[in-house]
Amino acid sequence: MSGIRVILIGGTSHTGKSTAARALAERLGFSHATTDHLARHPGRPWRTPGREVPPHVAEHYGTLPLDELIDSVLAHYERQWPRVEEIVAEHAVGGGPGLVLEGSALWPSRVADLTAPRTGAVWLTAPDALLRERMYTDSGHAAASAPERRLIDVFLARTLRFQELVRAEVERLHLAELPVDGSRTAGETADAVLAAVSAQESVGRPRTPRP
Repeated sequence: MSGIRVILIGGTSHTGKSTAARALAERLGFSHATTDHLARHPGRPWRTPGREVPPHVAEHYGTLPLDELIDSVLAHYERQWPRVEEIVAEHAVGGGPGLVLEGSALWPSRVADLTAPRTGAVWLTAPDALLRERMYTDSGHAAASAPERRLIDVFLARTLRFQELVRAEVERLHLAELPVDGSRTAGETADAVLAAVSAQESVGRPRTPRP
């Protein structure tokens, strides 16, 4: 793919999508955006400086079973998709800077159906242990109260299950997957993403099919 203008980076939470996307956008002189900012949905259920967990977020993760949590987030991403398509189309043919768009809303089968020119896609995946380590560190799991840890663990379970579904779709459709294990720098991951999308014959599909 020559003259690529849109790079899509999908995957579950804590795979390093945002860090890689920022590094790649800076390197290419592209804009950077995340699907997380397109619409509101219960976010991460742990405290951050100056922010407590909203009651509706605690209720969401504290009461819904895992299957319903997955159904809820997939429905949310489906509602976002028309706007994602618009953003991709605008940047693929526009005259301004290109775009690196990352986010869990980049569902493989939807992305594979895109017909926008000069657009590539890759999905980051990571071992469960690495996702758990990153999430526990990010959330302060060790110092959290028992109720707080429970919400974090529910979010982790949803994250791991979501990755299972993403990987199954990526494999079924023979799309580009980039495993990460924490050993690469952000710049090295950006290089790997760029190499992956540069070797595609259509959005997300490598010229050499996956085995």
